[in-house]
Amino acid sequence: MILERVLNVIVISCWLTFFAFIIRFVVYTTIYEGIGSAFKKMFRVGTLYVLFLIASAISLLNTSLVFIQPQDVGVVVSLASPNGYRSRPLRSGLHWIIPLAEEVHTYPIFWQTYTMSAKPNEGAQKGDDSIAARTSDGQEVLIDCTIIFQIDPEEAPRIYIDWQDRYIEDLIRPTMRGLIRTYVSQYKVDEVNSSKRMDLENDLSTELKDTLGQRGFIMDDFLLRNISFSNEYATAVEKKQVAMQDAVKKQYEAEQIQKLAGGEAARIRAIAQAEADALDMLGKALARNPDVITLRYVDKLSPNIQVMLVPNNAPFLLPLPNFNTPMPTATPSPALSPTPTSPNPTQTPVP
Repeated sequence: MILERVLNVIVISCWLTFFAFIIRFVVYTTIYEGIGSAFKKMFRVGTLYVLFLIASAISLLNTSLVFIQPQDVGVVVSLASPNGYRSRPLRSGLHWIIPLAEEVHTYPIFWQTYTMSAKPNEGAQKGDDSIAARTSDGQEVLIDCTIIFQIDPEEAPRIYIDWQDRYIEDLIRPTMRGLIRTYVSQYKVDEVNSSKRMDLENDLSTELKDTLGQRGFIMDDFLLRNISFSNEYATAVEKKQVAMQDAVKKQYEAEQIQKLAGGEAARIRAIAQAEADALDMLGKALARNPDVITLRYVDKLSPNIQVMLVPNNAPFLLPLPNFNTPMPTATPSPALSPTPTSPNPTQTPVP
């Protein structure tokens, strides 16, 4: 604050002037009258007292004025108070305190962020600062988290009494680590990294808000930044995922084969149904007109057949195509003379 700086400059200037006057007076008097006379006359000089009073008054004024920044709150430790401190904190602005009897300790009331992370440069502490916890089935998980909080301005005197400036290392950090380990132990390892992760985060947020609220802090948010597993478990999970993917792939292929087989069966059923419907229609047509079978029989004959022999019990098929075409006539061969036969010489003619 400008007023505080100005008062500091004035105080320093007054005291420098006071001591400069003393040195000048002592040196000058010592040269002419001796050192003993110089110290005796020094306490008789009224100007010296005036300078002393001025410097002291400005110093007391400077120590009695305290300016609290807008982002801070002040706790007054007072010799004049029965409890040794003022019960009401000092909010932002210029305040009077009793010089030499009271002093002010300030605390930030802006939002503070504290992070514990496995990455070296992300957390509040260097190196791997993640929280190691075990699930209900004995698996170890490493958790990165962040908490956003602030000091309740009205609870600043209580925080000064309980924690002074140790509230982060002695309260925030141990509380987070203990509650996270407690709540993680209520979940299985598969649940921690599943849809129940949100439940875990909500449970931790509610518990931290209540616990810190009872100690004078206001929590805005709690974040589970990352959950990691041991190398052995991560390898086992990866193999399990690969096996599951293979099973899904095989199931898909089986479904595709089943669909193809079902399509082929449907096609065969459709063909069979069509043939059955055709036979049914044909049977009805034959019932109405038996000559239909003769027509179907003729349709199946080769178009090159002109004459055919059928058994005597087979129906005649008339008319046959090209039956009226005249057939070529055969030329008669010359008659052969009968050859006389000679009588058997041994045969006696019968009279």
